[in-house]
Amino acid sequence: MALRSTTPSDLIVIDTNYLSRIQQRKRIMAEHKPHVLGCIPEGIGAVREVYSYTLGDYLPARYPSLFSRNEKSFRNHVTDDCLPIDPPDDPVAALSALGKTVEDDMFLLRETPNGHQCVAFLCCFPSGFDPAEKLGKNLKAIHGPVPSYDKIGPSMERYFSRLEVGKSSCRINWSVTTSSELCNLGTNHLNDGDEVEENTDVYIEEVRTSKPSSYVLYSYVYKARVRMELQTLMRLPRTRAILFSFKTYTYPVKDVKAEGLGPDLADAIEGLKRGNAPGMWTYKGGVRWGKSVCEYLRS
Repeated sequence: MALRSTTPSDLIVIDTNYLSRIQQRKRIMAEHKPHVLGCIPEGIGAVREVYSYTLGDYLPARYPSLFSRNEKSFRNHVTDDCLPIDPPDDPVAALSALGKTVEDDMFLLRETPNGHQCVAFLCCFPSGFDPAEKLGKNLKAIHGPVPSYDKIGPSMERYFSRLEVGKSSCRINWSVTTSSELCNLGTNHLNDGDEVEENTDVYIEEVRTSKPSSYVLYSYVYKARVRMELQTLMRLPRTRAILFSFKTYTYPVKDVKAEGLGPDLADAIEGLKRGNAPGMWTYKGGVRWGKSVCEYLRS
């Protein structure tokens, strides 16, 4: 799993693009609410706890110039939103409030005899899956399409069970996407049985071509990007639920090349074919875009 220890103070990172990301999240929640917000009865307590911790304790202490609170309300000084300090009775409303306050996506899990179960989620930036399909499922079912998950699944369950309150861990997950959209509900991954168009050409950067006046000016904005998730695990003290959160970063492939890291990224992409998880090359879509992206990175 390539996890490393971190501290709870690193749970949420605020960047210079915070406001634009929050504006995107508000739009996504309005347009795709059933897909990006959800909770089952077993998750209500955990939702209330993470709401109280994030708005009542964490953000005002970690970023006092951006967020403040009093006995009744929490204020976001960037967006000027004001929220109740006590969580709403409706868990989806509580998740929505979190979604317009932090840009990290969150899944809440509880331990059951059949493994850790997803009991609530706030996920505005899914990368090639529908978060609503994960609700109520255990880790094994959630990761069913992931190649070779059966090899790491048992150790993941054990790690989750041993995670202590006050300690947290993080890891980096990465992929290449051929769209700049942060909310992708189902096109990044390939599963067994999917039809695959191999070695397709990918527009690496914005290209503009003008034709005679009778033609329009075309703009291709189909961009290849490295998409990275900083994933964090921590245990909530009261409900003992696991909070799995992640912050999404995207970097245009052309920028990676400009920094002189093109060959390194190309090697990493092609390494998906040779890793210890057969099928990852196809699952992550490398079979479609790998050839053209790697050729560009090495050119």
